[in-house]
Amino acid sequence: MGENPKIYVVDDDKNICEIVSLYLEKEGFEVEQIYDGQTALKKIQTNPPRLVILDIMLPGIDGIALCREVRKFSKVPIIMLTAKGDTLDKVLALEIGADDYIVKPFDGKELIARVKAVLRRYEPESDERRAVSYPDLYVSLSEYKVVYKGQNVDLTPKELELLYFLCTHPNRVFTRDQLLENVWGYDYMGDSRTVDVHIKRLREKIGDGINWKLTTVWGVGYKFEVN
Repeated sequence: MGENPKIYVVDDDKNICEIVSLYLEKEGFEVEQIYDGQTALKKIQTNPPRLVILDIMLPGIDGIALCREVRKFSKVPIIMLTAKGDTLDKVLALEIGADDYIVKPFDGKELIARVKAVLRRYEPESDERRAVSYPDLYVSLSEYKVVYKGQNVDLTPKELELLYFLCTHPNRVFTRDQLLENVWGYDYMGDSRTVDVHIKRLREKIGDGINWKLTTVWGVGYKFEVN
């Protein structure tokens, strides 16, 4: 991809930047610290990194606005840093295309686990073609492509992975925790409403098919229902 192998840590609190950088560098990652949104936006545009760790509260362009801007031109992985208990911010961060979020103060092991999990999802796939199709719907994980009724649908990586997982397990009901574990790729320590946010977005972008639909199983979870 020719991307910059560095991870950008974007936070106006230099102490937070330093702590995050130490954790990452200990694991062998290259890190660049950035202290404002405007500088971060320019750097992501001109030299896309391997991953961005982005604080919500920034001077000038805040993290939410910056994430929105980046998603207009790039699918670079983004992990948001949120203040403890900021539920609305967490949900909004996921809705606008962040791949994950972590709450401050955070544990170093949790941070590294989330970074590695997000990066795993962006590693090149093997030559095996991982795709599934139904009437009016084609989902390819190897191509990161979704076609609905003949039109390409623009999904975030996480939305696509969730849809692919459900499509490859038709008529099986999954709890939110099961979906978090299987799709996010590790024992997710965040809010299970993450799944609700992504299902809501999928329904907004993809309607029901001739013989299939995304179904809520009340009190349990979700399934890709095929008749």
